Parts: sequence; structure tokens; C-alpha cells
Amino acid sequence: MDLKKLKRLISIVESSAISELELTDGDSKVRIVKSTPQIHNQMVGVPSVMTSQDNIHTVNMASPHKISDQSVADIAEESSFIVRSPMVGTFYSSSAPNNPPFVSVGSVVSVGDVVCIIEAMKLLNEIETECSGVVVSIFVENGEPVEFNQPLFALR
Repeated sequence: MDLKKLKRLISIVESSAISELELTDGDSKVRIVKSTPQIHNQMVGVPSVMTSQDNIHTVNMASPHKISDQSVADIAEESSFIVRSPMVGTFYSSSAPNNPPFVSVGSVVSVGDVVCIIEAMKLLNEIETECSGVVVSIFVENGEPVEFNQPLFALR
């Protein structure tokens, strides 16, 4: 089953009243379970970010720190876009263990840039951004399991 079909099925489940869908297509079997997004406390280092000359947002970057659920909500509210997980799987920040991460806090991304990989059912899925911006926060760590629709990155 191709990624476009999977994304379409996920969208259908997300927008419907059903909570679970299981589909067999030839040798492929897919099970999609709707769950509420869970935001976990994560270690995140956030640098100073200048969004315009008139509007400067500064966040202390002295050291990475645990952020609370309320802080995640505040960051999400201030950010212009949240990159969310399109599927359940394992989050990987780089293409291989010894490679640098696709993005880090402060990275500038454009539409279509790969920001991470999510492994689902032994398939590595490159996750691309749907908008341009600066990465202001990363909510998950390399190798962590992620839920469908869970916030991964905040962009401004």
C-alpha cells in the first residue's frame, strides 16, 4: 500500500466518528487507531529568534530544559505552524544514527523540506513541512514513539 493511500485513510479516520479501521489489500494489512494527541515533557534547547525588526521574541537558551505541557501549549499558540505526526510510529531526527539531524532549533525550513523520519510498520516515511519558517521548538527526541497528530516541531 502506498503512502498516499495511507495518508488518505488516516484523513478519513480522523474526520469520521470511527475510532479504528483495519484494511487488508492483497499482502498489505493496515490498522489505523484514532487516539487523542499526547504531549510529553521533553528536553528542548531554544535559541533567541528574531522574527522582524519590530517584533523580537527572545527565549533563554542557556541550557536545554524540561518544558511543561503548559509551555508546549504556549509555544504552540505563539507559533505560526505546528508540524504534527501524520502517523503512529517511531520518530527519527536523522536518516542514520551517525548523521546530523535534518533540522534543529533555529533551522530555516521551506515547504517540502524533510524534517524527520517516522518509522511505521518497518517503513521509513520522510516527513516534510507544509510551510516555511524557523524551527523554534522540537517536542520529541530521537527514537521516541509518536502518536498520530502529535506535535513534533513548532515553526515561526
